[in-house]
Amino acid sequence: MACATSSKLARADGRAVEWIISPQLVSYEEALPAMRARAAAIAAGEAQEAVWLLEHPPLYTAGTSAVASDLLSPRFPVYDAGRGGQYTYHGPGQRVAYVMLDLRERGRDIRCLVQGLEAWVIDTLAAHSIVGERREGRIGVWVRRPEKGLLKEDKIAAIGVRVSKWVTFHGISLNVAPNLDHYDGIVPCGIIDQGVTSFEDLGQLVSMAEVDSVLRGAFERRFGSTHDSTEESLVSAGLRGQVA
Repeated sequence: MACATSSKLARADGRAVEWIISPQLVSYEEALPAMRARAAAIAAGEAQEAVWLLEHPPLYTAGTSAVASDLLSPRFPVYDAGRGGQYTYHGPGQRVAYVMLDLRERGRDIRCLVQGLEAWVIDTLAAHSIVGERREGRIGVWVRRPEKGLLKEDKIAAIGVRVSKWVTFHGISLNVAPNLDHYDGIVPCGIIDQGVTSFEDLGQLVSMAEVDSVLRGAFERRFGSTHDSTEESLVSAGLRGQVA
């Protein structure tokens, strides 16, 4: 059952979310502890919520439901992400958005959060004339590909979150123009009968900055206002909430 994401996920107090964009590739070794620390700081009331947009160098991550046999060829480094889901790929040309939100202020409904993240991506795709859809039992956003065969569809965005003390981290990965061949080393999200796609693969040649702008507007319509911030803010606020 769908939730009223446009209202349930907005903060009643209207407090803005920090919007952070990293201009350079960020290693997974840096990103994971930074997210965890920031989430702990938010839970402790020592930091604002944040959305962190970045790109990673090529790598695979394993979620808590990952099956070892789905790692077909470890051609890139493999990391235990600690999020929900299975194996996925991150790399240049893919927009990763790490979402650190306080669900104590946003309805305490994890299912609603996931639906809200899917709707955020679907709204962003629609602004670029791409029809994204959710599928029952398959978290993420899908695009129908009838030219590939009956009932064929490709995944354009993966979603995997973790919630600790009602604060989220991890988030979404949206394929803008990554090297799709890099997915060949895994069974993406454990699904063997469908593929992956991107803006570029679908004939939409857009810059990352253009996608970011639309992502921000779509986020604000569902989750509330944002304000510009920096990586330095992310790290300094996170360090205050660092946990062993």
